[in-house]
Amino acid sequence: MRTLLALLLLFAAALAHAHKPSDSYLAIRAEGANLSGQWDIALRDLDFAIGLDDSGDGDITWGEVKAHQADIAAYALARLKLRSRDADCPAHATEFLVDDHSDGAYAVMRFAATCPREVTTLEITYSLFADLDPQHRGLLRLEHGVATRTAIFGPERATQSFELAKISVLTQFVDYAREGVWHIWIGFDHILFLLSLLLPAVLVLDGGRWQAVARFPPAFWDVFKIVTSFTVAHSITLSLAALGVISLPSRLVESAIATSVVLAALNNVFPVVHGRRWMVAFAFGLIHGFGFASVLRDLGLPQGALLIALVGFNLGVEVGQL
Repeated sequence: MRTLLALLLLFAAALAHAHKPSDSYLAIRAEGANLSGQWDIALRDLDFAIGLDDSGDGDITWGEVKAHQADIAAYALARLKLRSRDADCPAHATEFLVDDHSDGAYAVMRFAATCPREVTTLEITYSLFADLDPQHRGLLRLEHGVATRTAIFGPERATQSFELAKISVLTQFVDYAREGVWHIWIGFDHILFLLSLLLPAVLVLDGGRWQAVARFPPAFWDVFKIVTSFTVAHSITLSLAALGVISLPSRLVESAIATSVVLAALNNVFPVVHGRRWMVAFAFGLIHGFGFASVLRDLGLPQGALLIALVGFNLGVEVGQL
């Protein structure tokens, strides 16, 4: 039974690594009646929606992105509605760039919008790729003064309103905690790694058959040590990487995380590490922390509440694991 579960985990790990959920990153800053923003959208998603790869070679070049700037702007901005105090704030593109995220190349569209009056409340309706991919999510960072709000847009929450004059420290903490929960829920590789390490804590080989452990206390403490070690380890590197103290190439981190899932699952089929799996959880947890930090880098940490945002995100990750 445990062998079958391990093989299923291996298969799921391959799928999780190959098919990262579709995300875009939307940053908006409000100053008086003016809005300025940057929208990072995956080139692979835009290619699927409007077609960018004119050469058909599977490699989208800057020249192809540049040739489709008007198409990208028209497609994206038609799916982003900004309103303040019951009035529309029409947006227009001002610049295009290309940037790399942990999961590939993104088109970077900078834009500006002007509202009739000073922006004190902002209503955002987000429907990018809603008709093509119901799993797509838009990750928002909204700045006003020194305060920052974050939010997640999807089909179930396509329209959201924000009171810019009421951005408290508690609000920022809750926003980043929500982001942490969301990331662990879509971060299947992190969950699969933990599940692979936890299987031997609850299933044992007895007479050639896998059976549930006979006593609860040993299983509980085994699970506790593994989860705690993983938590402490990824908290260390998450904090260091998010604050810019340590940096690793994203491709190396993603590959190492995928490898950790495969090795943990294989250990259930061909046991090598029998005891002290908490040490394995700690070692690979350090790598997984860099993966968590990549989300914070994409969102950005509010300069006026660095510690609050970091603690909130980390706590959200822990809650999501439960």
